[in-house]
Amino acid sequence: MATLTPTVLPDAGAPAAHPGRPRRVRVWRGVVLLVAALYFLTPLLTSFVFTVNDPARGFTLDAYLEIFSAEGFVQSLLLSLGLAVATIVVVLALTLPAMLAVRLSAPRLRPVMEVVCTLPLVVPPITFVAGISTVLRWGPDYLATTPFYQTIIAVQNPAFPAVLVIAYVVLALPFVYRALDAGLGAMDVRTLVEAARNCGASWPHVMLRVIIPNLRTGLASASFLTLALVLGEYTVARLLGYQPFPVWIVTISGSNAAMSVAVSIFSLLFAWLLLLILSTAGNRQRSGS
Repeated sequence: MATLTPTVLPDAGAPAAHPGRPRRVRVWRGVVLLVAALYFLTPLLTSFVFTVNDPARGFTLDAYLEIFSAEGFVQSLLLSLGLAVATIVVVLALTLPAMLAVRLSAPRLRPVMEVVCTLPLVVPPITFVAGISTVLRWGPDYLATTPFYQTIIAVQNPAFPAVLVIAYVVLALPFVYRALDAGLGAMDVRTLVEAARNCGASWPHVMLRVIIPNLRTGLASASFLTLALVLGEYTVARLLGYQPFPVWIVTISGSNAAMSVAVSIFSLLFAWLLLLILSTAGNRQRSGS
């Protein structure tokens, strides 16, 4: 005759099998965050001390007060912001429709597009600028009798050098592609597009009312990376002879070291503030949708 073995239920008040594991994870997480904070904040704090410590007068904020009255500060900052906005608009307008077309109509071309979009990572900036400079030098001579002569002159306008927008679009392309590819990979693009088209939506309506709202996180990430790139890019603008904000910072560094470091700290905090505003706006839109 078979005997029944009673089932022993675990005591609800008994400790977990590994009570110390979550605590150890939290401890190590705190250690990692502390080391990262020291790594990033220590140079920033030492730079701040250098800008406010005057050997003759002690603590002073003159280096920061002189920033806003310095010659060329407002013009260079506005130029960099304008270039950043134009670059974000152009690179998103070029990349997003192309990626959607490849995903929907030619998925076999995705590896080819990925290679093309990531090529700027392996091209040295010096080589890239040398090619642009060569085109700008021979362009007016070869295009003097064509309608494109005024175009190649207009893109070099110092007030707003569109040639820098073209260069920044190429430099930002790998980061924008990765951000959008991750966003598109997290959604069923084909199902959304087919459902919208079956309901009679046009392609602009599908793009503006279906794809973009579901791709808000990817678009925000791409915008963040592009903004950071434009606000920190120096080589291309300097070699082409223009003076956006990063070039202006280096230009004034020889005459006033304290103000140069103060401007660097200001630009870093300003970039963080812009990214925080964009992130907050994206989160509000996502929570309200």
